[in-house]
Amino acid sequence: MDRNQYIEVATATETREQAVALARIVVESRLAGGAQIIGPVGSAFWHDGEFGIGEEFRLVLKTRGDKYPAVESVLLEHHPWGTPEITALPLLASSDGYRAWMDKTLGD
Repeated sequence: MDRNQYIEVATATETREQAVALARIVVESRLAGGAQIIGPVGSAFWHDGEFGIGEEFRLVLKTRGDKYPAVESVLLEHHPWGTPEITALPLLASSDGYRAWMDKTLGD
C-alpha cells in the first residue's frame, strides 16, 4: 500500500478496555490519525474447531497505506488474542479536508 492510499484498519477485542488500550498505542504512536471503538457487536465464529457466539468490540483505525505494516506489527504485538483478525479496507473517496488532516496528523 502506498502513502496516497487512505485506509481503515479493523480488529476486534473481547472487552472495551482492550480496544481502548490498542487504540491508545496506535494513535499515540502517530500510526493512525484516530480510532473508533464500536460495540459491543454480536459475533458468530469458529475458534479452535468449535463454533461460538459472543460479543466483541470492533476497533477501526484511520490511517494511510504506508503505515499499515507498522500498525499490523503493533496490533500483533499488543493484541490479547494469539491470532487476531486484522484487516484493511481502502477508502474509495474522502474529502480534501480529511486527507489534509490525516497527512498533518501522521506526518512524513
